[in-house]
Amino acid sequence: MVAITVILAAVIAAFVFGMGTPKQAPQASIRASSVDAAWDYIKLEHQGGADITLSDVKLIVENPTNRTTWSKMGNTTKFKAGDVIYVYTNSTVTGQNPLSSTGVFLNGQSVSGGMNVTATYEAGNTDITSGYEIVVTMIDVPSGQQIAKTIIRT
Repeated sequence: MVAITVILAAVIAAFVFGMGTPKQAPQASIRASSVDAAWDYIKLEHQGGADITLSDVKLIVENPTNRTTWSKMGNTTKFKAGDVIYVYTNSTVTGQNPLSSTGVFLNGQSVSGGMNVTATYEAGNTDITSGYEIVVTMIDVPSGQQIAKTIIRT
C-alpha cells in the first residue's frame, strides 16, 4: 500500500512539475532601425546577448493594415552580437532582388541557404509608409517565447 502511494505521488509530481526543464528563448538585445520607405526594408541589429539560430526564428512585421510573417528567417546561420539583418517587407521589392527570394539578408548575404524560407504577405505587402508605426516581433519557435518586440515610428 505504501509503495502504491509513493508511485502515485511520483506520477502526480511529474505531471504537475513537468518532466524536464522548459525550453528558453535566447536572451538577446535586438534593435530595429533604419526604416527605408522607398525600398520597404528595416534593419535589425544584434546588440548583445545569446546567439540566435535563424532557422529557429519566426519574424512578424506589421503596419496598421498589413502583416508579413517569415515562418523561418533562414538556415542554421547564427545571428550574433554585432550582426545586422536587413528585412525587405514588400514582395515586389524582394522579387526584383536577384540575390534573395526571401528578403532576409544577414551582413549582406541571403540566408535562405537552400531552405524553403518564404514570407507570407497577409492582405498585401507590409509597406513602410511615412507616419506608420511598424511593429517587429521575433519569436523563438522551439520555446514559443518572444525574443524581441519593438515599434518603429516612420
